Order: sequence, then C-alpha cells, then structure tokens
Amino acid sequence: MTDARPAAVLVLAAGQGSRMKSATAKVLHRMCGRTLLGHVLSAVEPLKPERTLIVVGGAAQPEVERFVNKAAPSADVVVQAPARGTGHAARTAAEALPDLEGTVLVMHGDTPLFTTATLTAVLARHEETRAAATMLTAVMPDPGNYGRVTRDADGHVTGVVEERDATDVQRQINEICTGVYAFDAAALRASLAELTPHNAQQEEYLTDVIAGLVASSAVVASVVADDWRETLGVNDRAQLATARRIMRDRIVAHWMAEGVTVTDPETTWMGVNVRLEPDVTLHQNTQLHGATVIRSGAVVGPDCTLTDTVVGASATVVKSHCVGAEIGADASVGPYSYLRPGTRLGAGGKIGAFVETKNAEIGSQTKVPHLTYVGDATIGADANIGAGTVFVNYDGVDKHHTTVGDAAFVGSGSMLVAPREIGAGAYVAAGSAVTEDVPAGAIGIGRARQRTILGWVLRRRAGTKSAEAARAAGAEGTMESPSPPRSSTDDPRQGSEP
Repeated sequence: MTDARPAAVLVLAAGQGSRMKSATAKVLHRMCGRTLLGHVLSAVEPLKPERTLIVVGGAAQPEVERFVNKAAPSADVVVQAPARGTGHAARTAAEALPDLEGTVLVMHGDTPLFTTATLTAVLARHEETRAAATMLTAVMPDPGNYGRVTRDADGHVTGVVEERDATDVQRQINEICTGVYAFDAAALRASLAELTPHNAQQEEYLTDVIAGLVASSAVVASVVADDWRETLGVNDRAQLATARRIMRDRIVAHWMAEGVTVTDPETTWMGVNVRLEPDVTLHQNTQLHGATVIRSGAVVGPDCTLTDTVVGASATVVKSHCVGAEIGADASVGPYSYLRPGTRLGAGGKIGAFVETKNAEIGSQTKVPHLTYVGDATIGADANIGAGTVFVNYDGVDKHHTTVGDAAFVGSGSMLVAPREIGAGAYVAAGSAVTEDVPAGAIGIGRARQRTILGWVLRRRAGTKSAEAARAAGAEGTMESPSPPRSSTDDPRQGSEP
C-alpha cells in the first residue's frame, strides 16, 4: 500500500437517476445512515486529496449542491450542463483544474460500497507502475449492464466496451469496469480533449480514454477488486436494496468482531454512525439508527427501533421504539414503550408496557410501570407512577410542565393537570384529577363523590344480558344510594404494584 496523496478526486454525481423514479436525486437516496454520495465521500476522505471536485447537473443540481456544501464544505462543486456522458463530466471537472499535476482519482457518486482500502490499492498500483491510467476492475458472476474489459493475449488491458455497444462475444466477458480510475493529470487532460460521441448514446464515454491511451502506447495498469460486490453501483430501487443489505452485513460483521452478540444478523440493521461497546447483546428485529450508542452489557431487542438514543451499561430495552432518548445504566424499558425526544431515564429506573414519554426527566430507581403518558415532566428518584396516569401537559395552545418529587407515589388512573408540582414523598390518591399542587408529605385527593343507583339496569336496560345477570344475582330496588364517606384511615392509593 501507499501513502501517496492524490492531487485530486473527481466524483461524478450528475446522473439523472431516471430508473429510481424519484423526486430525490439518485445520489441522495439513503442507506445505513448516509446518502449514496455520503458513503463515497466517507471512503475518499481518509485519502486526504488536495482537491475534491463533485460534478453535478440536471434538475437535481441544487439539491445535490446543497448536500455537498453541508456534508463536504471543502469540496468544490462543478456543474455539468448539458449532461453528455461520463467523459464530458470528467472533462468539465478537469477544466476547473487546468494546472493540476499528479494523480487524479475518478469515481462515481452512486457506488456506496467502496472502501478506503480498495481505493488505496488502486493508487498504490498506479504509483508502482507509473502508468498513465490505472483502472479498477471486477469479475462478476453476472456482468449485467456494466462495461466489459477487453485484454490482449498477454493479459494487458486494451479497452472497455459499454454493454450497449458490445458484440455478443464481448458480452460473454465477465470482467467489468468499475468506474474507478487513477490517472496522470496531464494524460487525462490530453485524452479527454480527444473524446468524441461516436456511440449508441451519442455521449462522451470516460471508458474511451482507456482505449485512446492504449492506442498511443501509454501504460494502462489494472487492479482486480478482491470482492466484486464492493463495486456495485445503484441505478434503481432493487439495486439500492441489494447495496443496503451488503452494507448491513458489513456493519454487523464489524461489531460482532468487536465483541457484540447479534443473535440474528439477518434481521438486525444499523447505520454507520451507531456505536456499540463489547458485551452488548442485540436480539432479532432490532434497528439502530442515527447516533445511537449502546454501552457494555446492555441488551436490546427483540423488536426494537432506536434512533439517536443512548442505552446505558447493563440496561434492557424490549419491543420498544425510542427516539432521542437516554436510558440509564441498569434501567429497563418495555415491552411496547415509546420514548420520544427529550426522555431521560435514570439509573435503575423502569419504563414498562404501553408507556409513552416525551421531554421527561425520570430519576434513578423511579418506576413508570404501565399504561401511562409522561410529557413535559421532571420526576425525582425512587418515585412510583401508577398505571393509567396521564401528565396533562397541553392546554390546546401551550405545553406546561409537571414536577414530581423524590419518592412520591401517584396512584393509578390519575390526571396531573399541568403546570403542577407534587412534592417529595407526597401521595396522589388513585383516580384523582390533580389541579392543585400537593406539598411534600401530603396526599392529594381529587375525586367526585360516587353515586350508586340501585335497580338502574333492571329498569333502563331491561331484556339485555346485563339485566338477566343482575336479576340472577338477586338485584332489586330503585333507590339511589350514596357511597359511605371514606374514613381518614382508609388507604386511598389503590395504585398499581411497582
């Protein structure tokens, strides 16, 4: 391998991508946490080229240009107008660097699977042979629409024939041109100046540069890719899905080599920006997106989707959806929980089944076991929120905050109407609608008095199964009976178990 720094990298990203049938530019379709073009730029960046030029064009030009300005602000955007083929695109870029000397690496923006190692191998071969051009080839089991590499009896490259221009015999060749080249800058400029559009598409092909150099007896070297799958381009949705699966397999294999247990790699998906520590376990049907981080000993899955979420050491997340959340060490989440942005669960805390949280700070060892909505809230440590509790945070115009103190107990079926404060160690009786603050150590009871009307079902629902059951149970009477007053010594909590 070489440490040679290319003078320039030209990324050809002006293709229209008509086969994608999309309003989004082809090179901006996403897979595994990056756009196609983003994957290419990521592979190129470690090469530390002196200049990086991205060729854009067509209706998608503004969209691609905005992406480049944000993702690679040091790169230069070159506009190809009109689009007349890959050779014309390369010439447009070369004209922007009229005095460039050294090695120029050329590749396409819709080839997301290339690695830095493979690109470095091409540069190393180019430097070793001192060639005018070095091309990366691949031997494919099914070459499809790729251009075929032709060689002489001694194995030297003689040219590249585009599939649409190839003869039946040439279509039997399974060595293809990958679209990755290392050129001497001066040789590239001279060859591009001589290109003509004499082909089926009436376009200028970059592959014709190779034939021109061979005809002039210049040295043309080649490197065969170790894995042909790395060279695949994306032209339609099916090819995008294939590339995504290959990238998924690559990412999952990397993390298993780093000490992560993945119980079912084929149903585990993650992006390139996910970070995992050793001894993490991922179960089947788990998806990890964005900048998700999972600490050592944590268990995630089955059936989880985590985006931009941090999972602490030895925590567990089961059958849940989490976005922009932080889950503390030894905490547990799920099943069937939805943690929305701004959720922070403290160490040892619990968010249980059918719980939704949003912009909620939940303290260590606090339990929100089931059937609860916690929005715009701060809950202290060691608190318990009973089943069916709703933090009523929205008045139709504004969001309001609720604070629950350390070791507070909120009984099941309660409504905490924000803005509200439940003090440390305070209790809220089950079934309460809390519209006033509850001081520390107090109990808040917000219930209407129950009325019981005897015989109502027999009179008002006669002929129903309910009436039949009531009559069989000996129901009678028409009087209305108030419930007896509750003694101050009664326990009003009736909360769910922690």
